[in-house]
Amino acid sequence: MLKHRDLSETYELYQLMSHPSVFPFVRQKASSAEEYLFMTKQLLEEEQLGKTISRTIIGDFGQPIGTISLFDIQDGAGFLGTWIGVPYQGMGYNQMAKHHFLSELFFEKDFHTVFLRIRSENEKSKRASLKLQYVVCAKESHPALFEEINMGETKFDLYKIPKDLFYIVTANESTKEEEQAM
Repeated sequence: MLKHRDLSETYELYQLMSHPSVFPFVRQKASSAEEYLFMTKQLLEEEQLGKTISRTIIGDFGQPIGTISLFDIQDGAGFLGTWIGVPYQGMGYNQMAKHHFLSELFFEKDFHTVFLRIRSENEKSKRASLKLQYVVCAKESHPALFEEINMGETKFDLYKIPKDLFYIVTANESTKEEEQAM
């Protein structure tokens, strides 16, 4: 489902990321496969420095289908960035990737909050995020952060995933699955 980023997959990921319905919404906008390779090298260096965490989302046959990353890490929190290539959208990969990644962040790396900064016009990402019961609007609870991310021309909605809510929701889901198995 997830694996550490690898430079050998950058060409394949670039092909998926450059699709017109994906490209406007990715954080690392590369204009060529070579530029994307360079950006991925930088990302791996940032991960070594503890500034970011990034994983490749893997499809059912082991192929790279997108990425999930935590950027701007500070004081046990950061901003989540996820994209999945068009042929793999709507197949449940987003939810599975988020579940695995958030489990790693909250239970292995001791993060307490993950923020989602979603472009106001990106209805597809907002719908996908709000399907997750542990995602809550953060505009009211973090007004200074909301203002900060909206200082530029592009406008964003702000959401957050608190560790305790993630734990409660996923523990409840596990209990329901165990009861159904009996």
